[in-house]
This record gives sequence, structure tokens and C-alpha cells, in this order.
Amino acid sequence: MAQLSDALMLRSGNLLPNRFMLAPLTNLQSHEDGTLGEDEFKWLSMRARGGFGLTMTCATSIQYAGLGFPGQLGAHADAHMDGLARLAEAINAEDSLSVVQLHHAGMRTMADVVGHAPLCPSDNEETGARAMTHAEVKATIQDFIAAAVRAQQAGFKGVEVHGAHGYLVAQFLSAEINQRSDEYGGSQANRERFLFDIIDGIRQACGPAMSIGVRLSPERFGIDMGESLDLAARLLSDERLDYLDMSLWDAFKEPEDERYKGKSLLQHFCELPRDGVALGAAGKIFGAKHCAAAMDAGLDFVVLGRTAILHHDAPKQILANPEFAPTKPPVTRAYLASEGLGEPFINYMSTWQGFVEG
Repeated sequence: MAQLSDALMLRSGNLLPNRFMLAPLTNLQSHEDGTLGEDEFKWLSMRARGGFGLTMTCATSIQYAGLGFPGQLGAHADAHMDGLARLAEAINAEDSLSVVQLHHAGMRTMADVVGHAPLCPSDNEETGARAMTHAEVKATIQDFIAAAVRAQQAGFKGVEVHGAHGYLVAQFLSAEINQRSDEYGGSQANRERFLFDIIDGIRQACGPAMSIGVRLSPERFGIDMGESLDLAARLLSDERLDYLDMSLWDAFKEPEDERYKGKSLLQHFCELPRDGVALGAAGKIFGAKHCAAAMDAGLDFVVLGRTAILHHDAPKQILANPEFAPTKPPVTRAYLASEGLGEPFINYMSTWQGFVEG
């Protein structure tokens, strides 16, 4: 059984010095044009310094037409390269695996910012999104690939394709949202084609030494649990990939789908066979005991979000103390500032009920 302190060699040859991954956390700390903000640089470089074996950016835009957040870090233009290079250098200097998460918001795009209706696999009345043309689908795949190439040229060692939380890739995966009649809609294999075309294109463009991961969430946003398990099983044996990052919301709860009751979400995914692809998960994995329980269930690494916000050096503290438990919110704004969060991120965290005092 792997231990949290063990190094992890990925298929690409990239090495994690331990089994801790920083979750790709929305933090709103970069500039309106997508260039790196000083607060975002500080937030991420502190986590690399704090002992995370893999330090990942927030959801990083691959296309202006898919912006999902104000202050979102960008990788969709060459103007972003200087900031990306600075960030990669800082993360790499701490021997943390540097990764950019590639993101397109799809129907959840900020229409008022991009100046047109959001793009979606199909027309969506609730959000006002319009169906992407076949040419736009193909162009967006190329934009994912181009963003990965920029990340590599900037010095990042890997990318993660954001296929979770109801954003564009997840919208293609959903039979509820995706009503297309071309090769990107209909059957499960067709709905997965968008993701697999992105993976294949990145691997071809970036070569074998670039780490590639995928993030999925198995519930909500029109995603079917059975299809998620099926897709995860294929990804866990895909020779183009290094790891699968499952965002489970609560790793230890049972699925909402009655067909899969009796086991936790974590158990369902840990029981899938793996062929060279590492498996990690996020979802209410907080202190040392939670991390140990998740590893004992069969994960190859743990993904920390809330605990990483509260403690920039959570990996070091967990490895030093098997009883470590994170500070319990609410916490003060001054406390979060001391942990490397800038004003925009603190303001964002204040929208989480009970997280920030006052």
C-alpha cells in the first residue's frame, strides 16, 4: 500500500516527490486579460514551497470565448506566456510537478464579458447558450491543444483537461445536455469523442514527456454515474495519460444513484483496474486521518482543496503529524492573507457559507 510520503513516478517519467496534489482552485487573482496576477503567483508558489508534490493552477482559459470567471488565468494567447513562464519556474524550483489545468466554461461562460451567447454542445434555453457548429467544435479542440503547447513552452511539466463540474468537456459527456447529431453526440462513445480528441491532440503535439491528466466528476450536471465509471475505467488504462483526478465533492459518501448504493464513491473508483494510470481524488479529504483513509481505500494520491487554502504547508504538516487536522472555519481575513490569499480570493471565499469571519 502506497504511503503519503512515497514518491510517485508517472508514466511520462515525471516524478511527484510525495502523494499530495493541490486542487485546481478558482481564485480570481489574475488580470482581466488573463495575464498572471501577483496574488495568484504568491498563492501558487507558496503551495509548491509548502510541500505539494504536484501544484496545479486554477482552471485556466484555453479560449476567450470560454471565460468562466473574472480574474481567470489565461493560456489562450501568447501574451500570457511571460506570466506562465514565471509561474512554472517558481513551481519547478520547489521540485513540485507544475501543471496547468485547461478549461472552457461552455454554457457557463460569462456572456457579458465575451460579448456573445455562451457556446455549448447544443442549444440550452436555461443559460441562453447556443449550439457549437462542427467547425467550432474542431477549433476548440485545437485551442485546448494550443494552450497545452503554450504551457509546455512556458516550462510547465504537465496539463490537466478539466472534464468536471459541468463545464464544456462535461457538457459534451452529458446525455442530458449534449443533443448533437454529429460524431460528437448521441452514443456514449460519440459524447466522449471531444475529450479523447483533446487528449490525443495534446499527446501528439507535446510528446511523451509532457504529463497529461484528466479531471472528472461523476455526479450532478447531467452526468450519469454508470457512464462515469465506464469512462474512468477506460481512462485508467489509456497509455496517453498519467493520472485521473476524480472530484467527488465528498469522497466518503455513497453515490446518489440508487443503483450504486452500498459503497462509497471512493470505493467505486478505487476498485476499477488500472494500467499505468494513477488515480487521485478530492472531496472532503481534510486532515491526516482523512488522507490516510483515502490512501488505504486504494488511491495513488490525494487532492487537497479546502485544507490547502487554510494551510499552505498542509503536506508538510500532515507528514509530520498523523493527528494533524486543519484549522476549522470561520477564519479571519487576516489569517487567510497570512496563508497567501490575496483580496480577490478572500472575497471569493467569503461567499462560502461560514468560511470567513464577519
